[in-house]
Amino acid sequence: MAITEHDQITTTGGHEGTPAQPTIDHATAQRIVRKIDRRIMPILFCTYLFNFMDKTILSSASVFGLKSDNHLVGQNYSWVSSVFYFGYFFWTYPTTLLVARLPVAKYMTGNTLFWGAVVALTAACSSYGGLITVRFLLGMAEATISPALMFITSTWYTRDEIPTRTGIWFAGNSVGGLVASLLAYGIGHIKDHVHPWRWMYIVLGICTFVWAFVVFFYLPDGISSARFLTEEERTWAADRVVISGTGKTEQTRWRWDQMQECLVDPKTWFLFILALVCQIPNGGTQNFANLVIKSFGFSSLQSTLINIPYSLIAAASISGSGYLAGRFRNMNCILASLVVLPPVVGSALIVSRASIPHGASLFGYFLLSTGSSALPLLLALVQTNFRGVTKKMTMTALIFIAYCAGNIAGPQLFKEFEAPHYWTAFRAIMICYALVVVLALALRVYLQFVNSKRAREEGIVGSSGAAGAVGAAKVVDDARRGDGGEAAAAAAGAIQLTPEDYDDVTDWNTFGFRYRL
Repeated sequence: MAITEHDQITTTGGHEGTPAQPTIDHATAQRIVRKIDRRIMPILFCTYLFNFMDKTILSSASVFGLKSDNHLVGQNYSWVSSVFYFGYFFWTYPTTLLVARLPVAKYMTGNTLFWGAVVALTAACSSYGGLITVRFLLGMAEATISPALMFITSTWYTRDEIPTRTGIWFAGNSVGGLVASLLAYGIGHIKDHVHPWRWMYIVLGICTFVWAFVVFFYLPDGISSARFLTEEERTWAADRVVISGTGKTEQTRWRWDQMQECLVDPKTWFLFILALVCQIPNGGTQNFANLVIKSFGFSSLQSTLINIPYSLIAAASISGSGYLAGRFRNMNCILASLVVLPPVVGSALIVSRASIPHGASLFGYFLLSTGSSALPLLLALVQTNFRGVTKKMTMTALIFIAYCAGNIAGPQLFKEFEAPHYWTAFRAIMICYALVVVLALALRVYLQFVNSKRAREEGIVGSSGAAGAVGAAKVVDDARRGDGGEAAAAAAGAIQLTPEDYDDVTDWNTFGFRYRL
């Protein structure tokens, strides 16, 4: 970006022991944020798109010969669905530690190469044992992606920007479902000895493997190594996260005291249980979608196309709720409650399918699509409400342990002897989403209570947009509510940071830090 005489970054000397800091006008601040968006967000979005396609192509493959070619009987297919999350569970905590300690882009590159190879090798499977093995390995490979993307988002963006950006890259989840459906429909027409389901895995595996090189060459490991920014822009980008984000994330060390604090923090377990109950429905519907649609009287090819509007609704819901959560700091828990209400109605309609037309049941299936919006809203709460690198990464690991447990349990609720109606599964989905409503509202009440308590004890209102006390114990909150945090970000050029502002401290120990609701 060219900097004109009217649109400049100038550098002022800092306190002793701190880097020199840039003074920046609001227009330039916006342009640099857009510059960061253009480089970072497409990579995160496409990575998550491949992540979702490679994980869920199993559903399309199941109606194009995978079950018969691999001799799956009884609950075999349910276990093939679930074992992915055993691999994910096994590697979640180790990889979360590695994400924070290794150069994140290079670590993601190596991981993506392995992940693409595993997807392609799935095509070589011809037995239940083979499928179980590659699905476990795929779960291990993909366990890195979500924690890495969360870490990168909290590294580059402010607390007001994180929910919207999380919604953007998480929407790759649903767009990936759309692309996977189109791919499955096209490949489903192939008639040869290889069989369509194998071609699906071969094509996706090669594409994922190639994508790893894009990650390597274009995604920086952190702000300090971002060659697409000038030195002054890198300084400003780092300081704005210290001021309006959740603190410095580079050159930190593992802190056992932060891990212990995370484990005794009540909001940790609110979020853990929320992630668990919202992912039990996801685990089943993700892998049994095409089988359920076929039960409405559609062919295998038609079932892949019907998933397209489902994916479009999900993408709109994820990105829309993320945008609103970023604009309005007190809406996150309310939005998490609202997005799961349609799935409660939808699962009730499917449970009643014996007494209603197929069209009404199909409408109920489409209502399930907004349920996937709950998880990115929870991830945004983790990124914005947890400060301290070790504490945040411990919470990240815990939320994905809950994610695994829910997705392991979900497919087991789809009993083969209940096919094609799966009464037990859809009753469980209805109950789980109803619990999400109750728990999300309870979490909001708890966070309100803590904010009020801290305000009384500290004697100031504090801020849910800033990082807490910065610049000689002055709480900075320069954001106009609803501006997406641009004003707060621009404040990075107007505040003189002290050495203490760069310390790796938790939200409990940060004066003026307030939780987003």
